[in-house]
Amino acid sequence: MVIQQGQVAVITGAAGGIGKGLAQEAAALGLRLVLSDIDGQRLAALAQELAAQGSQVASLVADVGDPQQVDNLLALAQQRFGGVDLLFNNAGVMQTGFSWEITAVQWQRMLDINLRGVINGLRSFVPLLLEQGRPAHIVNTASLAGLISSPMMGPYTVTKQAVVALSETLHYELAMLQAPVTVSVLCPGPVASDIMASNLAAGAAAEQLDALLDSSIRQGMAPRELAREVFAGIEAGRFWLLPHKNFKPALERRLASILDETNPVFQMADA
Repeated sequence: MVIQQGQVAVITGAAGGIGKGLAQEAAALGLRLVLSDIDGQRLAALAQELAAQGSQVASLVADVGDPQQVDNLLALAQQRFGGVDLLFNNAGVMQTGFSWEITAVQWQRMLDINLRGVINGLRSFVPLLLEQGRPAHIVNTASLAGLISSPMMGPYTVTKQAVVALSETLHYELAMLQAPVTVSVLCPGPVASDIMASNLAAGAAAEQLDALLDSSIRQGMAPRELAREVFAGIEAGRFWLLPHKNFKPALERRLASILDETNPVFQMADA
């Protein structure tokens, strides 16, 4: 899909991290923006920042786990700009801990935001994108955790691997319909953000892991750098958006374990 000035981009989880980088890069490319986040204060600050730079911006505080609130986001995009060209299902949160120590409420929160957020985005927006009959593109934010598994990150891994599976299914469905709508799944490694602030650590072991994760994430790829790679991937028509290449040996080991029917052994991603 060719990115052109004046196209409309809808971004969930836009107030920080990857979402903010996507919004800033989209604004720099001359796109009109519909931004959503559950953090109203940070969302308003970003909308004001981009509007002051000359961008056309609409924003809505919304919980992507609530189907009605995502429908409201669709309605806002149609009301303000008459349609949608790019949909970024990006909102996400973190949860660490041993799988059996994570509470039912914590599990549900992860399923609602990380997975149902994407499901709701597709359910709300894909019918419009198909009805428009013009090129459009969807980017679903997963993670390296969507491709390889790690201990003490069960809910995050489960939801992100489900996002990868859903994205791949959607890709096949859109191709089957020969639709002008295409999809990518974004599977980054560490990207500088404060996502760990959303974590509700379950147990002392998780607290130790959290400090390591937070340090790694905060030193990760800059969100704007990631966003530039994402938009380049959209224009190149790539389904797999994999900005961090060092994980591929770990993925190869996992696939070999499956094909060889050997028990998996966890190893950190290669440096």
